[in-house]
Amino acid sequence: MTTCRLCGSTSLAGVVDLGATPPCERFLTAEQLAEPEVTYPLHLRVCTGCWLAQIPPLITPEDTFTEYAYYSSYSASWVEHARGFVRDAADRLGLGRGSFVVEVASNDGYLLRHVVERGIRCLGVEPSQNVGRAARESGVPTLTAFLGPETGAAIRAEHGPADLVVANNVYAHIPDVIGFTRGLRALTADDGWVSIEVQHLLTLMERNQYDTIYHEHFQYYTVASARRALASGGLSLVDVESLPTHGGSIRLWARPAETAGEPGERVAALLAEEKAAGLHELSGYAEFGTRVARVRRDLLRFLVDAADRGRTVAGYGAPGKGNTLLNHCGVRPDLLPFTVDRNPYKHGRFTPGTRIPILPPERLAEERPDYVLVLPWNLRDELVGQLSYVSEWGGRLVFPIPNLEIVEVNP
Repeated sequence: MTTCRLCGSTSLAGVVDLGATPPCERFLTAEQLAEPEVTYPLHLRVCTGCWLAQIPPLITPEDTFTEYAYYSSYSASWVEHARGFVRDAADRLGLGRGSFVVEVASNDGYLLRHVVERGIRCLGVEPSQNVGRAARESGVPTLTAFLGPETGAAIRAEHGPADLVVANNVYAHIPDVIGFTRGLRALTADDGWVSIEVQHLLTLMERNQYDTIYHEHFQYYTVASARRALASGGLSLVDVESLPTHGGSIRLWARPAETAGEPGERVAALLAEEKAAGLHELSGYAEFGTRVARVRRDLLRFLVDAADRGRTVAGYGAPGKGNTLLNHCGVRPDLLPFTVDRNPYKHGRFTPGTRIPILPPERLAEERPDYVLVLPWNLRDELVGQLSYVSEWGGRLVFPIPNLEIVEVNP
């Protein structure tokens, strides 16, 4: 990759090179274990022109999202987060029965179900056929489509302009960030709002969250680079919130540029925080690779030592981030014989690259491992409660990010 996808600069500096991995959501069937597996370089770079961190678009959204393994509703805390957002957004924007809400990348209707419950007209725009079908079956109107300027204009022509457009955890997934942003603007009423949630590059780097770098995530935002990306499609950033989700996210509030007005104080405050951390200059990215290498060594040291001592380790979860971690660390079934996941879609399949079996959650109680390696560490508070039963046989939880931590849980 030699050109920034946002500003066109050819000045791109390496941040961290994670080698080559397969796409993180391409879970293998038993039959596919005997077949070759394609891997792609995973090298994060930052543009010194606009400070957008990015990886090359080596796979397309169509490769990943036409049939997708992730269903948002399997996380109770994420559904509750969505419920709170809908409540607060309705209060903030005065949304009611005469309003229209669109969510882009609406998944299985985890968020819009709360909009439906309020009697507010809504539409989900979801590219994945399987999860979009699940949304429709749950009563959430959903269009199967990828968003671009033409799709946005067509939806607006058929349904009218949206008072609120929501794009949670999708702004990083689009290689054509300018076209996607123009699609958001096309959907939005001239006096409407856009709300975007995306992981904050500041916390990703401060907390060693490198496992959220994978081929589905084409770019990684600071407030500064997000403001520039929004402007590329005719939107202006007017407010920003810091959120604990996904280890540290930002919620961007934007409006059409012609009606937006001046940004609020929280925008200036987070821009200053990023600048103080060095993320608006190259020096702030210099030590990240060293910290990533330490996470890898610590996890491997723990797993090898556990095996040498005859202790058993099982995984919990099969998230995309977990597959970056496992592949980068070179973990195979000799060190992690299996992992479990609540999503039935993944049961009987194998993690990409590392080929670790994925089993139903009940297998933990059957196998009673000494340690449970928690791969979706971003759901820590939820999972510590869910997995309290491992204490019944003296099991402990292991969190690999931001630093290796072994946790005893109470029943």
